[in-house]
This record gives sequence, structure tokens and C-alpha cells, in this order.
Amino acid sequence: MEAKIPLFPLDYIQFQVRSPGVGIMSLVTDSPVHSSSSDDFAAFLDTELDSKSSASSASDEEAPNQRHSESAASSSPDQDKEAEEDDDSDFQNKTVKRPKVETVEIVEDDRGTTSVASLKHNPEASFSKEICTHPGSFGTMCIVCGQLLDGESGVTFGYIHKGLRLGNDEIVRLRNTDMKNLLRHKKLYLILDLDHTLLNSTQLMHMTSDEEYLKGQTDSLQDVSKGNLFMLGFMQMMTKLRPFVRTFLKEASQMFEMYIYTMGDRAYALEMAKLLDPEREYFNAKVISRDDGTQRHQKGLDVVLGQESSVLILDDTENAWMKHKDNLILMERYHFFASSCHQFGFNCKSLSEQKSDESESEGALASILKVLLKIHQIFFEELEENLDGRDVRQINCRSMPLNKPSTSAAAVCMCSKSVRKDVLKGCKIVFSRVFPTQFQAENHHLWRMAEQLGATCSTELDPSVTHVVSKDAGTEKSHWALKHNKFLVQPGWIEAANYFWQKQPEENFSVNQIKN
Repeated sequence: MEAKIPLFPLDYIQFQVRSPGVGIMSLVTDSPVHSSSSDDFAAFLDTELDSKSSASSASDEEAPNQRHSESAASSSPDQDKEAEEDDDSDFQNKTVKRPKVETVEIVEDDRGTTSVASLKHNPEASFSKEICTHPGSFGTMCIVCGQLLDGESGVTFGYIHKGLRLGNDEIVRLRNTDMKNLLRHKKLYLILDLDHTLLNSTQLMHMTSDEEYLKGQTDSLQDVSKGNLFMLGFMQMMTKLRPFVRTFLKEASQMFEMYIYTMGDRAYALEMAKLLDPEREYFNAKVISRDDGTQRHQKGLDVVLGQESSVLILDDTENAWMKHKDNLILMERYHFFASSCHQFGFNCKSLSEQKSDESESEGALASILKVLLKIHQIFFEELEENLDGRDVRQINCRSMPLNKPSTSAAAVCMCSKSVRKDVLKGCKIVFSRVFPTQFQAENHHLWRMAEQLGATCSTELDPSVTHVVSKDAGTEKSHWALKHNKFLVQPGWIEAANYFWQKQPEENFSVNQIKN
């Protein structure tokens, strides 16, 4: 008896396979412009598994002795592991004949899709283990030739489909293919954190008495697209979407292929995705949780099917991206609930307790959208390098390396000034009692942050100084600032400018003066 060999194409191609006794099978995954490799692959696998299930039912009537293995192929997701073991056992007891293959020439059109230009019969070609490079596996079986594989290699992409692993070479190929398609349509990649970036959640048991009023103001889960505060009773949780988030996602989707990446578990990630994207317009299968990462307590781009040179990340936690800080745009944390403030050690009333919220038009997401627009514009319109050689990390860079920059880096450096170094341009800052006495001032993070935003920092006072940064209005330098009508601001003024990528009103960060 002949075993059917599963054939899973890994990109946007159409091909035909003729197996003895099976006939012609045509598999088409012609990608729409707005979708990415992960979406296409997930959709393809789901469709193909459904078709395998239907084929199994038909073959049962002709071959009763295959009933056990075929029914396993159509099992539910909860039975996947058991089905794999059954299939593997049956597979080893069968003789697999090499199918005859028709070779194809793949032609790419102007839209970035592909089609078949010609077909030639090649009876010598086969999916034998000598020819197949095993680009990936589904369970323990090669997704191309069906051979059982020993050991595990490559990276798991369980968020695309359970049990899917791709080899490193195939990941590179998929990224290159998807990158070319996105660049033609002027898109980059955007990775979005959930908690404190796009929303804030709290357990119901952690709500304070000052927050009880919220339970009577929640929005319906029947049409989440019109709401922003949700009671998820089955999770004993309440979630508040950050102001401007729906407009942000809509506008950002025109410039970016977007992923969710959270340190929460998968069940939580999927529920939050439903609230943010009820029509599955923005993320679809691209929802990554801590269960999908390759390093504990760390997020990484190794599980993202996008070139690192074209990825931007929005996250409130810098330490979660130790290997990708150049891709990161650090977000101001959204603390709507009291439990969020307590989690980060803030002894103050939360936004919910104050019955307040961030500004819709001037809040963090509205400000960051302007930054993303500028970076996107620079990447596609202002750089002189060939499109394939551009690197969004250099546009997003916070400071250039000390060694001599390349032509590309030099060009991007000018763009960086227009995005980050204009924020505090023209400001000359002196710090007063902000650093420990013996600390090297130039190495303090606030000093470096101010310089990265375009300010000039100094340890000495002179008429060109515009700002004195201090926590204490009683210091000598603070008195000098007040006497000479200079700005006296708290350190948070620099941090706020860094979060919002724009200079903040000094009066909002004034240092309390000591009353006589």
C-alpha cells in the first residue's frame, strides 16, 4: 500500500505533484499584498490539514485497513500528539514509493505574487532524502518529503501552527522573500508589547475600593470594537485599552506588518488580541507569547519572520530586549489600575483612582505614532542607499558608534538627528545633586539620554546654560538658575522628553522651592 506524502510549500508558490494512484494535487498559497509569511503559512497549514481530513474519510471506504492512521490525521488539536505517534508508527511499517514530480518555473509579477510559467515532466526527480534538505518539520516529519527526522533543529514556530519547526536556512529564505514583498509596498515590521504599552490589566481581586465604580462602567464583549474597558469574568480580570490605541493600530497598519509579543501566556495573549483586533485585520496568526520564546525571561526576534534590519519594537521594558535594543522604542508605561502602580513601586493614586486617563490626542501612543511616521518616511524617502541595504536600526539609533561610520551609517546619522536629536536641540544642561559625588557625570544615564536627544551637557555654569536639572531648589546651582531666569527642572523632564520624543513644558517639571 502506498503512503501519501504530505507536501507543504513554504512560500507563495503554485506547483503540481503527480503521485502514482493519487492523481494531480495542486497546492496554491498565493499571498495577498498585506499578508506575511507567517499568516500565509498558518492559513495554508489549516487548509491543508482540513483537506487531508476529507481525503482520509474517502480513502477509508477503499482501504479499511488504513482506517486507524487516516482517522488520526483528522483529529482535533488536543489529539495532535497522540495522532502523531500513531502516524509515525504506521509510516515506518509502510513502503514509500518515490512520486514523479513535474518541475516548475516560478515567475514573480509586479504585485509581489508568483505564478507558474512552464511545467516540464521530470520522471527522475523525487523527494528522496538525498535531494530533500528538510527545511522544516511538522512534529517529527519533514514538511516536504515526509521522512521521519531524528532530533530537533531550527526554531519552533508554534504560534503559526502547533508542532511546526523551521530550519535556519529556511527561516532566512522566508525572511528574504517576505522582506522583498513588504519593501515593494513600503512596509516595515512593528513588534508591539501588550501590558503597559497597548493596555493595562488587573485581577479583580486586586482592585481597590476607589476602583469599584469601574465594574459598572465596563463595555460589552459582544462588540469590543466600540469599547475600551472590559470585564473578562472567565479570567477574573479587567482590561483597559490605552487611549488612542484603535486609531494607532489602524494608522500603523498602513506602514507596518504588525506582531503582538508579550511575556504573558498564550491564552492571555489571544484574549487581548481579540479585544485589540476583533476582525483579525492587523495580527491574525502573529501573536507571540512567552510560550513561544527561545529564552526564558527574554524576548527575541528569532521567532519573528522578519529581517532585523526592518523591525521596530514598542515596549515599556528595555531589559526584555537585551539583544535588540537598537530596534527598540521605549514606551512610557501605562498605569491605569492601582495594582500596576504598586507593581512598579509607585506609592500614588492610579489613573483609575483619580477617575482620569491619558490624553487621546497628546498621550503616549499619539506621540509615538508621529515618530513612526517620521522613521517610515526617512527609511523610504530620504535615504540615498539602495532599498535592500537600508537599516531601520540606524535611523532609530540613539547614538552613533565611535568608530568611523560607513556611508550608509553616515547618511542615517543625519536622519537620526531629525528624529531624536532635534528633541532637546539648543538646550544646554547642568545637573545639580542628581549624581553621587564621586560618580563620573558623563556616564550617568540621564547625561547620556540628554545628549542622545540633542542637548549639550556641562558641569560648569555659564550664560549659555538654559536648564539646571535638580531635585532640590536649595542648591547653589538651583539658586543661580532662579536668579538668572534659567529653567530649573526635575530629572523627569529629560525622561519625559525621551519617552515622548518631544520637548516637554518645563512648568510641568518645576522644582518645589523652599519657603522662608
